[in-house]
Amino acid sequence: MNLNFNTKLAEGYTSNSQIARILTENWVKENAYCPCCGEIPLNEFENNRPVADFYCKKCSEEFELKSKSGKLSNTINDGAYSTMIERINSNQNPNFFFLTYSKKWSVENFLIIPKQFFTNEIIIKRPPLSATARRAGWVGCNIDISRVAEAGKVFLIKDTKLIHKSIVEDSFKKTLFLRKQNIEIKGWLLDLMVCVDSIENETFTLDDIYKFEGKLKLKHPSNNFIKDKIRQQLQVLRDKGIIEFISRGKYKKL
Repeated sequence: MNLNFNTKLAEGYTSNSQIARILTENWVKENAYCPCCGEIPLNEFENNRPVADFYCKKCSEEFELKSKSGKLSNTINDGAYSTMIERINSNQNPNFFFLTYSKKWSVENFLIIPKQFFTNEIIIKRPPLSATARRAGWVGCNIDISRVAEAGKVFLIKDTKLIHKSIVEDSFKKTLFLRKQNIEIKGWLLDLMVCVDSIENETFTLDDIYKFEGKLKLKHPSNNFIKDKIRQQLQVLRDKGIIEFISRGKYKKL
């Protein structure tokens, strides 16, 4: 995988945003593969398609590309807030590729966040544009990836280091079971995964997780049996290989 962009494609362009779009989209087309099935290459949708940029002919996964110059940050700019919320609550939400590149036009980080990890909570509404703006009143959004569980951040390239393809595919497929859950159960599983991530130690106990009872109650106010639900969803995460059961009341991150 060549980490350098084909800068010859940008000759004749003066807009930095247009140059970045041309170079990053071309790089994905020429170098990326499907994280789900490994198919090479990915195929481009027609220009200005509102939902996604690329798709895999083999497994039909769809991908939207977001890119930025500089370090990978927790906040990534996106489009209209209402459109984004509508998409993530529909069946048309794609997986998201996030790419960061250096001033020398080379890839530094390239990761995918599978679509099952997108929830309303990670979409942050921006203030509306001022009355003097060309699109006065328009409301955009940011994607806050700090609120995404670590299992939902699958790196293909991390700090200029290529991640082995088999690791990428295994990591992507490991959480596909979330797509089959209803909204309530998926929400519980994602919330619990974030709680597990926030525990510093590799191993943890039920008591460690119970410390998040108040936080989980706020997010799921209609549930009056939080500890029971925690134990139930830990079993699901154990069965799906997200965590490992060590002994009674004790678990290990995988």
